[in-house]
Amino acid sequence: MSDHYAKLTFTPAVQAEQVRHGSRSAYANRGTRESEPDVFDADATAFIQARDSFYMASVSETGWPYVQHRGGPVGFLKVLSPTTMGFADFRGNRQYISAGNLKQDDRVSLILVDYPRRARLKIMGHARVTEDPEILTALSMPDYKAKVEQAFLIDLAALEWNCPQHITPRFTNAEIQQAVAPLHMRIAELEAELARRG
Repeated sequence: MSDHYAKLTFTPAVQAEQVRHGSRSAYANRGTRESEPDVFDADATAFIQARDSFYMASVSETGWPYVQHRGGPVGFLKVLSPTTMGFADFRGNRQYISAGNLKQDDRVSLILVDYPRRARLKIMGHARVTEDPEILTALSMPDYKAKVEQAFLIDLAALEWNCPQHITPRFTNAEIQQAVAPLHMRIAELEAELARRG
């Protein structure tokens, strides 16, 4: 766990719960040391840009958290610099709850999961919505047939790789097709051999 992530999440109330459940000693030094700011390194960048979906939480004016699923083709979520990521906002149900929430509180929390490999990355940051044509172009996916209305940019506050416990492996159709392709090829070879033998 990064010290920056611990500083943001290990509040006094959280620490009290850790003491109550006996886990505080394992985290006692987290969030107390001076350290370099978190950045999107090569591993985080590759992981982020390989995702086709993620979950993003924002905070409403009524104080309620709002969690939204975001999806698109692999690569729609892009790392633009060591501390900035972004994605094109494809037209959906047109409720604009996340965009509206950011007008009052720009804090967001993201969870990205690689289900087959049981890997999870948590990201906290400050987000903003933009309609800047240059940014929209940089984040667009020309081969994806969806209308881009705006873009979200997220400045990194902290990130945390999370343990794989309780992540059930799930596979997309494309991943399944890739996995069974050798079986289909072998079946085709055997059928061709049977045909040759009459």
